[in-house]
Order: sequence, then C-alpha cells, then structure tokens
Amino acid sequence: MQTYDLEAEGLRGLNSTLQAQRDETNQTSWEIVNPKGSHAIAVGLDAPIEVTVKGSTGYYCAGMNQQATVKVEGSVGPGVAENMMSGQVIVDGDASQYAGATGHGGLLVIKGNASSRCGISMKGIDIVVHGNIGHMSAFMAQAGNLVVCGDAGDALGDSLYEAGLFVRGSVKSLGADCVEKEMRPEHLELLKGLLERAGADARPEEFKRYGSARQLYNFDVDNAAAY
Repeated sequence: MQTYDLEAEGLRGLNSTLQAQRDETNQTSWEIVNPKGSHAIAVGLDAPIEVTVKGSTGYYCAGMNQQATVKVEGSVGPGVAENMMSGQVIVDGDASQYAGATGHGGLLVIKGNASSRCGISMKGIDIVVHGNIGHMSAFMAQAGNLVVCGDAGDALGDSLYEAGLFVRGSVKSLGADCVEKEMRPEHLELLKGLLERAGADARPEEFKRYGSARQLYNFDVDNAAAY
C-alpha cells in the first residue's frame, strides 16, 4: 500500500504519480489521506490500480478514468467520474450534480444520494445509485444504464436516446420522449448483475424500466410542441 498525504505533498504531484502508473506496475494499491475536499483528485488514470481516498473530495474526482478502481470514503462534489472510459468509481457517501456525465464505460456506484443531472449525456457508463437522484438526470443519455434504488426527481430521461433507466421508487416526472417500458427477462438479468456488482440490497423485480419513445430522433412538425 502506497500512502500519499495530499495536504503535505500537493495535488499536482499526486496526479502525476498516479498517471505515470502502467499495466505492469507493482504499486497497485494507493491510499490518499487528507483530501480535505480538494478538486480533481485521481483524474486521468490509465492503469489497473486501486486508489482509496480517505475523506470527501471536490469537483471532478476520478474524471477520465480508465482501468483503475477509485473508492472515496466520503462524499464527492460535482462531476465525479466525468467522461469515465472503464474501471470503477465507488462513492461511500453522496454525490453532487452531474455525476458520471458523458461517461463512455465502466461502473460508477454512489452509496448515498446523487444530486441533479446524474448521468447526463451518458455514452455507455453504468451508474448505480443506492439512494435518490435529483432532477434532469439522464438528460440526453445515449447508452449505458442508470439504476436508482430510491426515487427520481423531475424530468427523468429528458431527450433520451437509448440508455436504460431503472428506478425502484417513485419518479416525480418524466422528461420529453421518456416513457415507461416493459421489463422483460433480459432486463431483469441485466439489472440483477448491476445490483450485485454495486453491492445494492434490492431485487430486480422491484424496479420499473424507462426508455426512449424515439419520437425526437428527427424533427417532425407534429412533435414541435415537445421540443
């Protein structure tokens, strides 16, 4: 276990050190102490290493992640795991707005609640939130899955393309072109796997599935009022 004191040694040195790790590294386990809400911790990683942040972080923690597993033992500010490509990011606490935005792959787990715009423009990432999510989540989501074990706020899935949305609790309102869809066996199987990977204590049968009505792909004058 490599321990890095962020307060004593600085953020630039931390990210440079972590970004320098490669597939063949033997320094596979890192612990970051004294984060004190610092921004952009553990960004741009591209090696199969494990990084544990001992405390809460500011914005853009673990952004652009590839291969690495980043665990935050606290809460995170806006944009956690933004543009993630692969690997895992696990947040023990709550997440501020636009968690997992534009993510292309990997798994983001939020064990508390997520604020507004969770998963906006997701492009293949899987996001599992143990608690609730705020308004405008999955706005313009294109691929991947958003799983919510609690409730969802206003305008869920507004202008949605083809991502899968699964909500266990209530949905305050659906956004433009987002509709409830049938939960088929393949969706239950997918959901079961995601819940297991995220350590969520919920059954797939308790969720409802939402997706795109596919009416906004191209402009149609009959749909003008929905734009």
